[in-house]
Amino acid sequence: MESPEEGLSKVWPVSEHPSGVVLSIKAQPGAKKNEVRVEKNGQVKVCVTQRPEKGKANQAILDTLAEFFDVRESRIELLSGETSQHKRILIVGCSTEEVTDKLKEACSG
Repeated sequence: MESPEEGLSKVWPVSEHPSGVVLSIKAQPGAKKNEVRVEKNGQVKVCVTQRPEKGKANQAILDTLAEFFDVRESRIELLSGETSQHKRILIVGCSTEEVTDKLKEACSG
């Protein structure tokens, strides 16, 4: 029988950055609740209740990610994708290993 991790892609949407780690996500505004979902293929989806109006959903995404990674909101920055569902987020002061470990934990939990 296959363990939960054997079926997972080992490629996470994470890359190194001089200031920390860049995480590629897919945003889902207008969801029922704020949460970070890690799909079996490794895609990270951030669901937020805010609608995509005047940057409210983007702010909710940053808040949700700060809570998920247990970092201050000031350490989470939107690098690209302000008006797109596909976004690149900088997590300042974190290592690639810290971020991937948290994603693996969420995926298997």
